[in-house]
Amino acid sequence: MAVTVFYKDEVIARGAPADFVGAIRDLGPLARSSDLLAFDDDTGRQVDLDLAEPAAPRPRGRPSLGVEAREITLLPRHWEWLAAQPGGASVTLRKLVEAAMRAGRSERECLDAACRFLTVMAGDRPGYEEAIRALYAGDRENFDAFCVLWPTAVADHARMLAWPKDAA
Repeated sequence: MAVTVFYKDEVIARGAPADFVGAIRDLGPLARSSDLLAFDDDTGRQVDLDLAEPAAPRPRGRPSLGVEAREITLLPRHWEWLAAQPGGASVTLRKLVEAAMRAGRSERECLDAACRFLTVMAGDRPGYEEAIRALYAGDRENFDAFCVLWPTAVADHARMLAWPKDAA
């Protein structure tokens, strides 16, 4: 899962939480601030970051990630292709599924993600309701006009959630 972390109205981290949660933990009191908010980059939902000190080393395996072993059936040429990929079959399949999940979001799911994000980050800002109406109407020009007074990072992230193909 990729997330974007805001402190007040600025992006301070973006990507997989494992890549930056230690740095945020090291910020001390800032890490416990109610001004520190994290959002899932696919759904726009606010998420909690686990900022607790890491526990003792765990045994090998991935049960803490919820990884499940299941059987899949493929043709020999599919297994050969998977085996030749960096990281092997499991890593490649997970990456393919994640990419398909991101690419497969409908227009409505993208707009809903932007709305969820904006409800938290801009719900009390001027032009919020009008911006949401423009968002769902597909009126980008008016959306931009209504969020012009918002912090740039907030408006930019909402655009990225609503119209991910434009952000790529």
